[in-house]
Amino acid sequence: MARPQGVAATGTGITTVVLAGGHESDGARDLAALVAADPTATATAEGTTAAGLVVHAAAPAGRQLTGAVRSALAAGEGPVCVVPMTLGRDPKLVADTARALRWLAAGDGRGRLALTAPFGAAEHLIGWLRAAAATAPDGAVLVTAPAAGPFEDAELFRIARLVRQYGRHRWVEVAFEGGDPDPAEGAERCRLLGAQQVTAVPASFGPALRGAPTGVRDGGPLLRPSAIAGVVAARVAAALHLLGHGEDGITAGLDAEHGHGYAHSHGPGGDHHPHPQPSSHQHPHQHPHPHPHAHTPHAHTPH
Repeated sequence: MARPQGVAATGTGITTVVLAGGHESDGARDLAALVAADPTATATAEGTTAAGLVVHAAAPAGRQLTGAVRSALAAGEGPVCVVPMTLGRDPKLVADTARALRWLAAGDGRGRLALTAPFGAAEHLIGWLRAAAATAPDGAVLVTAPAAGPFEDAELFRIARLVRQYGRHRWVEVAFEGGDPDPAEGAERCRLLGAQQVTAVPASFGPALRGAPTGVRDGGPLLRPSAIAGVVAARVAAALHLLGHGEDGITAGLDAEHGHGYAHSHGPGGDHHPHPQPSSHQHPHQHPHPHPHAHTPHAHTPH
């Protein structure tokens, strides 16, 4: 018997996962290794995140993501969950992903399509960077990431300061691939400050160093594939629970950019428009787990 329109198909077949990538994953290119070699494979095949889940595709928000989600919906009758793969510095990715899914959720994806909570938040990134830096020798840690926008890049400086605050390294500096300072300039700054050794750690899903600045130690990936898979599985599980209650997460995702960017950076004499009180914001769903404490960021992987 056909499933009635609007009834979530959360109990049928394998849950298909699509990963949405932004500047923290080089437009989803750094997520390619997480995608199943055969998107129609069983849940125990390479590229699966957990029993009953298979990663169908990774794509940047926009037409490519819409196409990937259409393909996932056509590949089976089970639910399809889209995970915004941000580490906490790309709220635009969440909003763009929600916009890409909005019309699909009203059509072919009705009752089957869900937008999960973001992969991570800034508090998670602080903890993950602390854990990665913990294995680095004494000296300086150079936090690297692809260049994005001024607000996203400025946020990484804030995050690096907190990594230094709660870590053991005297110097924690920032560098951007394709930005200012670049990794070579960042490493030179560390040496000028007095560091004998410099270890690069990525604040992204990609490598710490895409080039090879002289004398910089590669601190390896931020997260192992198994850790990424565990977080994805947790986000999907929470989204499926909400989808079973009729909440697809898309409406909340559309508001992800609120409070971010020039519109909310009031300089002297700027336009101070009124902001709603926190209680006036309608959040259709709860996050899958409590937020880590920002004042003492944890280094463990959240689930």
